[in-house]
This record gives sequence, structure tokens and C-alpha cells, in this order.
Amino acid sequence: MHKKKSLGQHFLNNKDLLGAVADAASVTAGETVLEIGPGEGALTAVLLERGAKVVAIEKDARLIEVLKEKFKGQDFTVIEGDALEYEPKFKKYKVVGNVPYYITGALFKKFLSGPNQPTTLVYLVQKEVAERIAKEKKESILSLSVKAYGTPAYIRTVPAGAFVPPPKVDSAILLVSNISRTHFKNKAHEEKFFELVKKAFGSKRKMLRSTLGIDSNKRPEDLSVEEWLKLSL
Repeated sequence: MHKKKSLGQHFLNNKDLLGAVADAASVTAGETVLEIGPGEGALTAVLLERGAKVVAIEKDARLIEVLKEKFKGQDFTVIEGDALEYEPKFKKYKVVGNVPYYITGALFKKFLSGPNQPTTLVYLVQKEVAERIAKEKKESILSLSVKAYGTPAYIRTVPAGAFVPPPKVDSAILLVSNISRTHFKNKAHEEKFFELVKKAFGSKRKMLRSTLGIDSNKRPEDLSVEEWLKLSL
């Protein structure tokens, strides 16, 4: 099937790498897994083999009947639509997905800060993004936004050549575990945290003394998520 550039479609069919995604999510029998962008169902098959109940959201209308036929009789549901507009109603679930690069940030925000958070999230993302979130010492709005809700971990690099068609850059499997709002005292604390982070990173080259009026020679990227959480109390 012709891949749609407009949807950022790059399909992964390598069994070893697909298994690594399922391993990262610690998928076990009976769990509900929300899969974003199943494509032709390569990862879906692995999740179903492990006994998961899979609910998939697919934006490409051409793939809906293909997926329904492929997984007929299995614990599988496919919904045609945009993951950014979907509101999960499950009591407990995990999210996995080979997500389009151009909406990576929006998909993190959607599920980490939404009213019904998953327990675990595993995305195949651009390698540089995964490194920025889970490996670099300097923080960014994205890395702080992820760490405010969960614990990120860089699991494995996925070379561009593993995808069809291959993207221009390598990808990585990124895990976010222990997702919750326990870092925040209340809704006001959560809102203040993001308000301060966005304000400071709006002038990220300036010291916090200049942007937030606090006694510090540090720049926004130098403060840990714990320091930002204290600052926003």
C-alpha cells in the first residue's frame, strides 16, 4: 500500500524491534493497550500475541477494513479517527505507538496531561527527541513536561532503514512509566508549573533572575523537574 506522506507513515515490520516495543510496555495478558497509528498491523499482531486487548486508532481510512479483516475474531477494535481528538474511557490502560514525528509533542501532551492518564506510554519517536527527554542533562519544555508526569527511559535505537519507507533520521523506543499527577499538590500547582516553565523558556538564554525575578544565576535548562516543582508551589 502506498504510504501517505501527509500522515507521516513509516511502517516498522522487524519482529525483534516490534517485540522490543511490547517489552518496553511490559504488555501482559488481559491488559488494555491503546495503539496509536497501527498502520498495517505489525505491532498490533505482537500485542495480540501477548494476550492484550488492543484498541487501535487509525487516521488512514484505507487501512480500517484491512485491519478488521486481519484481526477478525481477536480481542481487537479499530477506530477511524485522530488520536489527538480521541478521549479514552478505560479504567486502566497503556499507550503504544509508532507516532508521526510532526505531532510527537502533541501526543505526549494529550495522554500525559489528559484527564484519564495511561499507566505506561511507549512511543517510537525521533532519536533526537528521545535523547532530549531521557538522556540530556539540560532540560527543555518537552523533557520537563514528560518528567512532571512520569519517568522517561531511552530503551533502544531503531535505525531509519528498519522502516518502510525509511525516514531521514533514526528513531528510538521511549518509555514513560509510573504516569500520574502525584508530583502536583493540586490543579493550581500543575497550572503554575507549566506557566513558569513556559515563561522562563520563552527567554531561555536569560538567567532566571531576569525572567522570573528570583535570586538565581541559572538558566531555565539548568533546573531539574524537582526544582521547578518546588518553584511553582
